[in-house]
Amino acid sequence: MHKKINPQTLKTAVENFVNSDSPSATAGKFLLMAVALGGIVFAGAIVPGLLYLMKELDKSKKYSDQQIKNAFYNLKKRKLIEIIEESGDKFKVKLTNKGQDRIKEISFESLAIKKPNNWDKKWRVLVFDIPTKPKIYNQAREALRAKIKDLGFFQMQKSVWVYPYECEDEILFIAEVFQVQKYIEILTVEKLLYENRLKKEFSL
Repeated sequence: MHKKINPQTLKTAVENFVNSDSPSATAGKFLLMAVALGGIVFAGAIVPGLLYLMKELDKSKKYSDQQIKNAFYNLKKRKLIEIIEESGDKFKVKLTNKGQDRIKEISFESLAIKKPNNWDKKWRVLVFDIPTKPKIYNQAREALRAKIKDLGFFQMQKSVWVYPYECEDEILFIAEVFQVQKYIEILTVEKLLYENRLKKEFSL
């Protein structure tokens, strides 16, 4: 996924992952995402310093010290992170280019839309008109369809999908991954002609 994504959009996706209780959040993915939030800087020996900082992150408590250590060595071996010596005895763990690509992949794979406790009685209508050529757009369109279907959108027409909750950030992230932002539109509407059917679909 060597594609440019808006830094703020990606940051939001990373923060959502770090703060989630997703079963897919292994120690390795968690550590990689934590590094993505701005790098990890510490003084003294590398592993003890890393473990100390990780304990400061609330969600990291579900991982043992051994899991964090194993994850660190594995990420380093796979060249997803690198250690940079800064002034004095300070070290910084940062992502490599390969690590940044992996961050985008994880963010996309784990993308989910958080449902509020109460529905605001508004519909989000996603409309897209992605060209058939070049071939890369065909692939992007099919991948976009597959992902929004996986997220639970209801297909009203060929390229018109509906969802009852706020989802603009998530859709923009998907669109940026495939570089098709200019071909999509997200409408927020208060009334749809056949919304009773939609309410049944979404159990509203």
